[in-house]
Amino acid sequence: MSIELERIMNRIDIYKKFFLYLSFMPSNKLEFPEPYKHEHPPVCDAIELFEKQLTSSQKAADWVAETVGSWKFIFLQTVIFGFWILMNVTGWRYHWDPYPFILMNLVLSLLASYAASIILISQNLQERRDRIESRQHCLINEKAEEEARVILDHLTAQNRALAAIYETLQELQINADKANVGPQLKPS
Repeated sequence: MSIELERIMNRIDIYKKFFLYLSFMPSNKLEFPEPYKHEHPPVCDAIELFEKQLTSSQKAADWVAETVGSWKFIFLQTVIFGFWILMNVTGWRYHWDPYPFILMNLVLSLLASYAASIILISQNLQERRDRIESRQHCLINEKAEEEARVILDHLTAQNRALAAIYETLQELQINADKANVGPQLKPS
């Protein structure tokens, strides 16, 4: 037999011994945690669920707050009250609210008081919506942390298994080198 063929046969014997050794390796060296089971319910959009539960008055409060808090509303209100003042100062028609515009002040006061109340209702709804959303983010973060912990446990187990396999390979290599200490023939 040639030296090269002898080396190949020697390597095959090493691999056979290695796989045989792995099959009889104590279970404490190659332990893996149980596979992770996703037992939590699927994540849903809390805002979508919250908005499905809103009553028509709550939806109206949100709409009013959104409308009153826009530049479009401010511009429209400025045009309307500017026209009101112009009509009462110039006197083209009957003066229904002469200077100091007491009726306009009454209308503005009523508008402000109702708008403030409705905006507060909308802000309370927004606060509830934010609390629900932050709770959902907290739950998602807890689930992600749990899954990351499981992944790290699996990686640790894999590191231990690789270290045991590497150690076994080194022992087999040392044994194979000891077996090959005999006289070496040099190829000519």
